[in-house]
Amino acid sequence: MPSFGNTQLKLLEKLCNVIAVSGDEAEVRRIVLEEIKPYADETRVDAMGSVLATRYGRGKRRVRVMVDAHMDEVGFFLVAEDGDGTYRFETVGGMDVRHLLGKQVLVGRERTPGVIGGKPVHLMDGDERKRKVPLEALRIDLGPGGRARVGDRAGFATQFRRVGPSIMAKSIDDRIGVATVIELLKHAPSNIDLCAAFSVQEEIGLRGAKVAAQYFKPDMAIAIDSTPANDLPLHDGSENISYNTKLGSGPAIYIADGSTLHDPRLVRFLSEVGDAENIPYQFRQPGGGGTDSGAIQRALAGIPTVSVSVPHRYTHSPVSISRVDDWKHTLSLLHAALKRITPELIARR
Repeated sequence: MPSFGNTQLKLLEKLCNVIAVSGDEAEVRRIVLEEIKPYADETRVDAMGSVLATRYGRGKRRVRVMVDAHMDEVGFFLVAEDGDGTYRFETVGGMDVRHLLGKQVLVGRERTPGVIGGKPVHLMDGDERKRKVPLEALRIDLGPGGRARVGDRAGFATQFRRVGPSIMAKSIDDRIGVATVIELLKHAPSNIDLCAAFSVQEEIGLRGAKVAAQYFKPDMAIAIDSTPANDLPLHDGSENISYNTKLGSGPAIYIADGSTLHDPRLVRFLSEVGDAENIPYQFRQPGGGGTDSGAIQRALAGIPTVSVSVPHRYTHSPVSISRVDDWKHTLSLLHAALKRITPELIARR
């Protein structure tokens, strides 16, 4: 079983603190290539920018298993300059505009610091205070002489923190998956050929994963992501029975989401491994959202897929929260599962 401790947390910190908004994933790609170089038998960067790495096993009855995590995060790109260091911008990926006002950002490859500004509450009239601030009323303000260009990406300036049992950071979605796939590649079991996809542009339509699946042609695939947890108490004090996952309950195995009915064989297999290895897990309750499995499943002539995610709160916001133990158990479950994969798993219906 892969070890888990300060080394893995430092890797996650490094991944979360860089900015890689969809379409410009270069900083995460650089870290990934550096980390996997001693372990991968083959590595390439495809035309879209995804990192595709293979580590071959031994023996004649090996299953080709694709594990996928997306490198990109939600953020912004500049669309027009208003002068005096202020820029109009659009969001990249799904975000709630209510989270943006007053947040610090870093812009472009030079990481120019800025702030998302808008009309202060003191100057709003009564109607304005009641309404949601529209995106077009906000600007990224770099100050006079701020260096940026139209088309530059921008991301939240939040820095990673470990607070007791929790991780607080931006882009836990899906840097925690990227760190997991790196660890799985470093400790790949010999019974499979492990095909590791560090994909791009998930946040804007699962784009890189489909291309990666067409390259690898795997027998099965596991999408590793971070899922929003709807586990907070309800505002009226009543019991929350509409949660989808809970922090502290282990990795979330998907049954269904907005884009995929996950392969029942693989869902059963993962839960059986968790039971056999005494690894806590939970089932992500069906609902909206989705992972790269939605694109992988439909690639080629169809690929059996399942998703496993680490729960977190406050998704696609300036800071999210996950539990360290949930990540540790996710890594343990996935590694134990990879060691048990045989051709018979896919052959049975």
